Amino acid sequence: MSATAAISEFGSVVSVRGGVVDIQFERVPPIHTLLRAGKQGKIAIEVLSQLDAHHVRGIALTPTQGLARGMQVTDTHGPLMVPVGKATLSRMFDVFGNAIDRRPAPVNAQWRSVHHASPPLARRSTKSEIFETGIKIIDVLMPLERGGKTGLLGGAGVGKTILLTEMIHNVAGQHEGVSIFCGIGERCREGEELYRDMKAAGVLESMVMVFGQMNEPPGARFRVGHAALTMAEYFRDDEHRDVLLLVDNIFRFIQAGMEVSGQMGQMPSRLGYQPTMSTELAQLEERIANTDTGAITSIQAVYIPADDFTDPAAMHAFSHFSASIVLSRKRASEGLYPAIDPLQSGSKMATPGAIGQRHYRIAQEVRHTLAQYAELKDIIAMLGLEQLSPEDRSIVARARRLERFFTQPFFTTEQFTGIEGKLVSLADALDGCERILRDEFKDLPEGALYMIGRIGEAKGRNHAGNSSVKPDMNPSPNLNNSPNRDAARELP
Repeated sequence: MSATAAISEFGSVVSVRGGVVDIQFERVPPIHTLLRAGKQGKIAIEVLSQLDAHHVRGIALTPTQGLARGMQVTDTHGPLMVPVGKATLSRMFDVFGNAIDRRPAPVNAQWRSVHHASPPLARRSTKSEIFETGIKIIDVLMPLERGGKTGLLGGAGVGKTILLTEMIHNVAGQHEGVSIFCGIGERCREGEELYRDMKAAGVLESMVMVFGQMNEPPGARFRVGHAALTMAEYFRDDEHRDVLLLVDNIFRFIQAGMEVSGQMGQMPSRLGYQPTMSTELAQLEERIANTDTGAITSIQAVYIPADDFTDPAAMHAFSHFSASIVLSRKRASEGLYPAIDPLQSGSKMATPGAIGQRHYRIAQEVRHTLAQYAELKDIIAMLGLEQLSPEDRSIVARARRLERFFTQPFFTTEQFTGIEGKLVSLADALDGCERILRDEFKDLPEGALYMIGRIGEAKGRNHAGNSSVKPDMNPSPNLNNSPNRDAARELP
């Protein structure tokens, strides 16, 4: 850079309309340039459009209180930058790369632009590999793709954060990878709780947290996803490590884009969404990829507006996902944790070519058995189990044992449950499902399969008098919904 170009150029504010600022320059700066205004340059503005030869329009990434017409604006001659590198591990940042965990700023960190193109096709890996999580129900029924994107759907209190925390723990221990948590539009309380939980679970050393909180301007919430991805790309491309990127919530990224678009005066599209929604989401999602040096595997929580799956935001988000995990409040109320609905969840990886013939066959048999049980539940509720045919009763017994086998004690909940966490390999999980489908455990009570790791633990628990089986968590007196209904009426 020449000496003249290195000197910051100054402009002046022409108009301020909420978060949108029009600025006059002698020579207009390029799109995505970061501008500074106010005392000590505390007000940050990103250029989004060039109106003419001397005017630009930008969106404020910080509150604009105190900004007035005629105030001086400084051109930083560069885009928004964030720190990357090992110095960022175990730290919490905002969209500008400032540490917000009350600790000193990271030393020896490189600073990189948040704006990057997605990896070219020539660098992308064409191999489809399974990303093992160590969680039985996910690995068997909805295998995640290494370098793929997974949608996590669920309301409040069904275990989204616990599931994300457990995956971070397993990735740190099993894959020796790095986890990056990106909170888009997060509540301050949730961010603080997550930080504390991660520290208590001992996984903070291998993760980075980036937050654009709910009370921040839409510009900051819109860019925080790009900031987190820039940090993830460093570990993938420079250190050749696998990265687990957790985004909560991708809908709020679209929502922030909608606010920015409205403030910029763009004509709204269907249901008030921005006309550029598809492009903006694709620019973010396509950077999450499996390359020849490493992979960024992403799990993204998705809020479905009014439970309408035809909403444009939900449809565009789902078009990028290779797997979807749906959390069920009903299963959570029955004490079946993780409360994943096996029939509504699915994965594009669940094909014989990707996961192998044996895994595919077992997964299909499990789904078929659970689907048949779901159909029989109404009959059981009205007429009772005794009215079923012997064949249907054996299907019910198999399905209920599978449901309990799919429960799993987590490392991150040890302090609450007192049960030691279990990491179960895919081979052990498949072996357990296959043996249950062959009725090897029909003589064991259902409770013996509840909250275990490998299937072999069931027989040891039964011989020990089944003392560690969790009591019924369901307050409903309906025994058909209870995890341990066999205590009252043993299945044949």
